[in-house]
Amino acid sequence: MKSYLKSLAIVGVGAVCLIVGAWLSGHSLFGTSPQALIVYCAHDSEYSEPILKEFERRTRIPVLIRFDSEATKTLGLVNLLVQEKSNPRCDVFWCNETLSLLHLKEQEILEPYRGSGHARIPELYKDPDGAWTGFAGRLRVHIYNHKLLPDLTAEQLETLWNGTSLTKLAIAKPLYGTTLVHYSILTEAWGLEKLKDWHHQIHQRGLTDVNGNGAVKNSVAQGHCLTGWTDSDDYFAAVDAEQPVSMLPIRFEGKTICIPNAVALIAGSKHPEAARKLVDYLLSEETEIKLSQSVARQIPLGEMTSNELTPEIQQLSDWAKEGYDLRGLEKPRAACLNWLIEEYTGIKK
Repeated sequence: MKSYLKSLAIVGVGAVCLIVGAWLSGHSLFGTSPQALIVYCAHDSEYSEPILKEFERRTRIPVLIRFDSEATKTLGLVNLLVQEKSNPRCDVFWCNETLSLLHLKEQEILEPYRGSGHARIPELYKDPDGAWTGFAGRLRVHIYNHKLLPDLTAEQLETLWNGTSLTKLAIAKPLYGTTLVHYSILTEAWGLEKLKDWHHQIHQRGLTDVNGNGAVKNSVAQGHCLTGWTDSDDYFAAVDAEQPVSMLPIRFEGKTICIPNAVALIAGSKHPEAARKLVDYLLSEETEIKLSQSVARQIPLGEMTSNELTPEIQQLSDWAKEGYDLRGLEKPRAACLNWLIEEYTGIKK
């Protein structure tokens, strides 16, 4: 655990400084609203802020939102929550992936809650003790340029990624975000040494590391790379821009990789009743439908009573039901992250 915390500190130290500085500069804002519900939000503001503002409008509970930095992919807010453990400022954490919440649970920073929203989400996408609950997922997908690779099959993709020929491929640097989740899955399934060998071999064959899933999408859409790993929301951004891309879900051991958003109460919240109301709202069918209708096409994970899902979203939803279980990845993630820090920064663990 000490090595994991040191990893977070090294990777996120710049982010923590920026966030703490921003906190101090805006502290008077929080001080003038003692009844406000404070939400730390690692999900993109263009999708999350309208949801939170609608909750505020309906309930008349003021909501103050602290977003993360795109560059640090959630680690900044996680570090801040760890720093504030003895005197928490945050009431609700809206995280854009679940592995960070595994760590926060281990640190006893989360308050278990099983409300109405928790009940409608499948066991695969929620903590068994109620510490966090997932919702509105996105898939890890192979994105490929269908002008360069017409009629590509899943078997041909497998050959591109695991063959021996030189191939132009792209991934986001796996130090952060959903690519780190992806690498953590590989660590659990293969073991770290096999992952290291694969990582080095595929780089020798032409893999390019880029700065984020959006950059993977751009690299493939512009023809700089044939294919890459990205998230389904980035793929749809390319589709909406009428770029020449197609996708297939990434399957590993017969499972898709579905990474949900997730929400958790913070232990010691100063507004527990309001916080529980927000958690229930975020986990509602209504919220999941709204997020599925956004340009990101996020995937409802809970039980649905309406027929408002488009065929496109229904297909994603069917794939998400076959998702890889992410709930046991805390130790693989820590081991993988320690190695990746050394690999990309030269800082030896």
